[in-house]
Formats: sequence, structure tokens, C-alpha cells
Amino acid sequence: MKKYIYISVLILLSHILSSCEDFLTVESPDQLTSSSFWRGEDDAQAGIAAAYSQLEYYIDIWEFAEIKWPVEAFREDIITMGNDARNYPNWVDLYNFTNTNGNSQVSSYWWNNYKGISFANQVIEKVSLIPEDKINAAVREQIVNEAHFLRAYYHLKLLLNWKEIIVRDKYITNQEDLSKALSSRPDAWDFIISDLKKATALPAAYDADNLGRATRGAAYAYLGFAYLTRAYEEGSNKAEFLNEALNALNKVEGYELVKKFSSMFDGSNKNSKESVFELQTSMSTANGASYRTQLHRWIGVEELWGWDEILPANRLMEEYFKEGEVASTGRYDSRLYETVFFQCDYYNDGTGRVYGHNYDDWFSDGDGNAYNRPAFRKFMPVDMSALSNNRCAINIPLMRYSNVLLMKAEVLNEQGKPAEAVPLINQVRNVHGDMPPMSGSSQEAVRRQIEHERIVEFPLENWRWYDLRRWGKLKEAMTAVGRSFDSEKNSFYPVPLTEINANDKIN
Repeated sequence: MKKYIYISVLILLSHILSSCEDFLTVESPDQLTSSSFWRGEDDAQAGIAAAYSQLEYYIDIWEFAEIKWPVEAFREDIITMGNDARNYPNWVDLYNFTNTNGNSQVSSYWWNNYKGISFANQVIEKVSLIPEDKINAAVREQIVNEAHFLRAYYHLKLLLNWKEIIVRDKYITNQEDLSKALSSRPDAWDFIISDLKKATALPAAYDADNLGRATRGAAYAYLGFAYLTRAYEEGSNKAEFLNEALNALNKVEGYELVKKFSSMFDGSNKNSKESVFELQTSMSTANGASYRTQLHRWIGVEELWGWDEILPANRLMEEYFKEGEVASTGRYDSRLYETVFFQCDYYNDGTGRVYGHNYDDWFSDGDGNAYNRPAFRKFMPVDMSALSNNRCAINIPLMRYSNVLLMKAEVLNEQGKPAEAVPLINQVRNVHGDMPPMSGSSQEAVRRQIEHERIVEFPLENWRWYDLRRWGKLKEAMTAVGRSFDSEKNSFYPVPLTEINANDKIN
């Protein structure tokens, strides 16, 4: 897919794939419109590339990080704000649960996902109309199914963050269709699940030129997640949804856990064997492409030349330390060292584990006094050369096989089969953490262990909030870290004021 993702194509599509261009009654004969653009296979490929682009907020150099992580991560109990982040009222409001429906970060998140939905809807409708002699039938089917996957994915992101959303199931061509009421959660889940089922017809894998495209495995993984989440929300159908979740997750095949945990997040092992669905970036600027970011500056603390926006909270560090130094390495869980830089013998052993230096060389005051300030290693560059570069191209794994295994363990445990869940948990513990088998075998012990594993496995991958809400533990978790939280008001974001003002069917 890389050969299609050029900024020139995206600029063109930003004009012809908007929600209002078909309102025009006069067309210039020398300009492309949505009716004249969809001529053949190249146009179909360009259209689906535009739909994928919304995964990355058009890869604005810094806006990508400044929307995704404040909206998805600042609410989590395992995250705290860095020094610079506290200078941005919109971010502070998200962290303190004082945001209103006018919060610009939340509004941007809402509209970005709906733009992705609009692009996907146009692909679904327009690619189907391309003449048979202009596009290979198998390619047409694949591209339309990719669009169904992306439409489901964008709706899913919205439904995870809003209690009710607008289901946009068609490409808008007239003003009347812009106003639409919110759908119930069950209806929204039905729509998402239907699209994901269509996407399970996608290929299992692609060649090197098309890495990053949605696969059959990605469709089944998100389908399993959708059913798992819905099982908790609709208790009367819990058994049915758990069965559906397990059926879907069992069909995620061809993946394996990666031993070098940090390699999946530092740019050195893109699209690894563990990656089920991954957001693509590139340092290449050929043909006008712009898929570099300053993510390492946003994630990085000031001591490591970053902007100091996001930090691991004490809650996260305590979870890593909880089991003690019982790993086969003789240290704590290996995921701790692969996720966080902190003051310890490992990072001060003289081998230059922190960009060629000891931890204390970086984290010391003007008088040479070292201090402990845990900072994220995850999503930071692999070496000093990459750290020195003002841009980076670190891919973001959106769904990993470890998540599939832990979701399967959760489903089996909720079905009353903890003995079948334990080996899946231990597989992740052993490969990623160098940890011994978990202790305990009861359903409650397995529940506790799954929560522990998901905390230490997924920092900065932004699953924690949705896990807590699924388990009904948001209030408990926020109270435990001293954060004021109202379950009724703060479990979901309010519908943005910009949507309310533009949509007369939402009050």
C-alpha cells in the first residue's frame, strides 16, 4: 500500500472525498469530482489509501500525538501528565475529568474518525460502480472489504469513547442526510460487528509492498474484542457473546509473540510476527509523502530531549514491582525494562543502555546529583542517532497477538474455564516478561492476573480505560489513585458541541 500513500493523492482526495462536494450542481470540466474520479483500479487504491490515512490524523507532525494520547490515555490511572502537558488547559481538563463538550482535542478526535468513515463509505459505494473492465474483480472485493473493516474500526473507536454515536452507513450526498440521530449502543454494536464479519473475507497476509493493510486476522481480532466488550454491557446475552468472541479469537492465526518486546515499539521491528494491525509511518519523503512524526519528542521527557508530556504513574511502577525480582533474568518482569527507563542497576551498569550512557548520566541536576524519574522507553527511538533526529517513523501496533491471547484467556475464564485460561496467560508472561507461571487457579485469581498482565503489557497502547470500564472498575481505580471521578458524567465523553450545532437531530 506504500506506493499509493502519497501526499499529492491525499490532497486531491481531501477535495473530492468530503461530505458535501456532491451538493454542487455545477462541475468544472477540467477538475476531478467524486463522480468523475472513480475510473479504475488506481483510483480505487488511492481511495482506500485515503481511508487508511485517517488512522494517522493525516500524520500531522505533532497533532497525531497531541490528539490520540491525551484523549485516549490521560484518563488512565497508570498515566500521569508531564511538566509541559500541564500548560495546556484542554489536556489538563481531560486528565482531571473537567472537560466540557467544547474540548478541542475531543472534538478533533470525533471528527477525525467520522472523516475516516466518510472516506470508507465513499469507497464502499463508488468502487462497486467502477466498470468491470477497469478493475480486477478480486481487487475490487478486497478494497471494498478493507473499507468495511475501516468503517467498523472508526465506529468502534467512537463507541469506545462515547456512550452513543451516529452510525454513518452511507456516503452523504445531500444536506438532509447530515442531520442524523444518535444510535443506541446495541444498534451501533450490530453495525460494527456486521462490517467486521464482511472484513473476515480479507486476505490472511500481503506482500512487502502492501504491509499495513487490514487482514483477516485483524478483522477476527477486533470482532472478538467487540463481542467481549458487548458481553459485559449486555449481561442477558453474556454467554452468547462470549461464545462469539471465542469463535472469532480462535480464528486469529499465523501470529506469534516476539521475544524482544521493545523492538515492536522503537522502529526496529516494524510489522513484526506479533503485529495483527499496525499504523504505518516512514521517513521517506519520496513523491511528496509525509508520514514522519515527532512522536519521540511528545513521548520523551525533557531529560531525553523530549517535550515532557506524558509519564508512567506510580500505579504503573507499583504493578511492575509487585511480583518482585522473580524473572528468569534475576530481575523484575522484563516488560518493565522494555517499557520504562528508571533508576536501577540495570540502567546504570556502565554498558550504555540509555542511549549510550547510564541512566544517572541523563537524570541528574546541575551539581551532578542523580535522581529517579521514571520515563517511558516505549515508543522512543532505538538508538542515539534516531533520538537525535527531529523526526521519527515509529509504527504504532494497534492490535497485537498478545492482546488476542489475553482476550481469549478472559473469555475462557468468564465461561468458567480458568484452567484453560492459565496457559495463555503464562505464554505471554514467559515470552514477554521472562516470568514464572502465575500462581493461583481459581476464577478470581485468573481475573486478577489478567488485569495485572494487561496493565504491564499495554502501557501507551491505550487499552486500560476500556478494560476498566468493561470490568466496572473505573470508579474504584480512579479513587485508588486519588482522582475525583463521577461514573455517570466521566465514563464517556460528551457529544462535541460542534456536532450538536451542526446536527439538528441531537439535543
